[in-house]
Amino acid sequence: METMQFINFLARWGHLLFGMTWMGLLYYFNFIQGGYFKQASPEALKDAKAKLAPEALWWFRWGAMFTFITGVILLVGLMKQGLMNTYIILGATMGTLMFLNVWLIIWPNQKIALGLVEGGDGPTAAGKALLASRTNTMFSGPMAFFMLAGPHFVSGGGYGAKVDGSMGWIIALLIVAALQVNAIMGKQGPMTTVKGVIHCSMGLTAVLVALLVFL
Repeated sequence: METMQFINFLARWGHLLFGMTWMGLLYYFNFIQGGYFKQASPEALKDAKAKLAPEALWWFRWGAMFTFITGVILLVGLMKQGLMNTYIILGATMGTLMFLNVWLIIWPNQKIALGLVEGGDGPTAAGKALLASRTNTMFSGPMAFFMLAGPHFVSGGGYGAKVDGSMGWIIALLIVAALQVNAIMGKQGPMTTVKGVIHCSMGLTAVLVALLVFL
């Protein structure tokens, strides 16, 4: 038992470290680098795309990978202990979608947009990567809330939510699924600005929490 607890603690520690790396770079790309790229001189932009962006994307995608791996380890541990609840599952679902967006949409399209691979439509690829990145930024707020709510908000606040087919649970999943579909083939909408994506993230958090608490 002590060995398993130690492994669980290491996984939790790693999940936090890798998660900070991933989320920190996600916010850097969306809140800082994007704006700089629009204002940079041609020479500075060329240099940043050749040196800075690829290096940052390396840490970004591997931070996502190891956040996901350590998250799976923690999830398996919770399942074995029978500690799963609606908040944890919804947070894990959003985290998994964010991880898949990094590896299946953002990174492949960024390689084209930055000219790291030959062929492809650079502007189109950049647009696809940006939409998925904006969606991940929007998801980050509610995802973090639900990860913390699983062990704390549920028991401490008395808002227990069993894993069942409640209407709020179903609607929340449908909303997340619809937003993910939009990340693949939709539009940025109000997420075209930093302020817009922050407002969308906070609004989505409020809506999803209300669904789970009150329905």
